[in-house]
Amino acid sequence: MSINTEYKKWLSEQLGDRVGFDEPMSVHTSFRVGGPADAYVISESVEVFTKVIRWAGQNKLPILVIGDGTNLLVKDGGIRGIVISMVQDMRKISIEGKAGDKIMVKAMAGARMQSLCRYAVDLGLEGMNFAAGIPGTVGGGIMMNAGTRIGSVGDVLDSVDVILSLDLREKITRKDINFSYRKVDWSRSLKSDPEEKPIIVSGTFGLKKSGSSMLKKEAEKLIEKRMVTQPKAFGTAGCFFKNPEPEKSAGELIERAGLKGKKIGGVRVSTRHANFIVNEGEGTAADILELKEIIQNKVLEMFNINLEPEVKIVGE
Repeated sequence: MSINTEYKKWLSEQLGDRVGFDEPMSVHTSFRVGGPADAYVISESVEVFTKVIRWAGQNKLPILVIGDGTNLLVKDGGIRGIVISMVQDMRKISIEGKAGDKIMVKAMAGARMQSLCRYAVDLGLEGMNFAAGIPGTVGGGIMMNAGTRIGSVGDVLDSVDVILSLDLREKITRKDINFSYRKVDWSRSLKSDPEEKPIIVSGTFGLKKSGSSMLKKEAEKLIEKRMVTQPKAFGTAGCFFKNPEPEKSAGELIERAGLKGKKIGGVRVSTRHANFIVNEGEGTAADILELKEIIQNKVLEMFNINLEPEVKIVGE
C-alpha cells in the first residue's frame, strides 16, 4: 500500500523534517542500490518510534525497520509503506548491573555492533570481540544472530526488549529464543502469534570481566584480518550467502565454481573474497539478483548445494 495524501499529512505533522517521501534507498544501504521508499522515517526516540509503529498498525501500513542498511538489498522498484531508521538516535549503550559473574550491558537497537564491541573492550568485558569489524547495528545483529567463527550474538545475549503489534512492549529472555546459524526463531516466545516478527528496541548482553589490553589486541588482530581478506573499496553488503555447513565455506564453493570476478552489469563477484558481491558504481539491484541466481545455479550444478542468501532482500 502506498502512502496517500492523508497519511503524508499525519507523518509530516508528527515528524517534520524527520520524514521523507519517495526516498531513494540507494543512499541508505551499503550496496548503494534500491528504489524509493514511500516514506522514510528517522526515529527521534523510543516514544516517537512506538507512536509511528502503532499508527501504521492501525492503518494497516507495512513497516520495515532498518539500521545501517549493511545487510540489506532493496530491489529497484523500492519499498511500499514506511521504512524506519533507528541509527540516528537509538544508540545508547550502558551498564545495567550484575548477574552472578556477568556484567549486564544494554545496547539500543540503533547502536552499531562495532560500537558495542569497543565499549566492552574499553571496560575489559569479554564476549563481544566476535563483533570486531562487523558492520551493522545491534538490532540487525540480533535479528540475524550475527557472528563469526569465534562467536555470535546468541552466545552472549541475555534478553531483548521488543515491540509487538500495536505497541505491546515485551521483554523476551534468552531461554525463549532459539538461535541457530544466522537465524532466530521467536516461536517459543510469541505463543499468541508465532509468525509475528518482533521489532527490537534494545538487547542486554551478559559479559565477563577480563583484561582490557588483551581484548584490545585480540580485536585489532580480527579487524586487521578483515581488512586484508575482505573488499572495502566498493559498495557491498558483506558475505552474501550463508555457509552451507560449518566446514563448508560459501566463498570457497563459489571460487571452486570458477565465479570469482564474474561480472553482470555494474556488479561482480569480488576477486578478494568470492562470497562478496560488489557494486562497482553503476550496478542495480537487478544486476545483483541476476548474479545471485548465476552463483546459486552453478554451485547447485557442481556441488549439489543450494546456497541461501545471508543478505535480506526486500522491496519490489
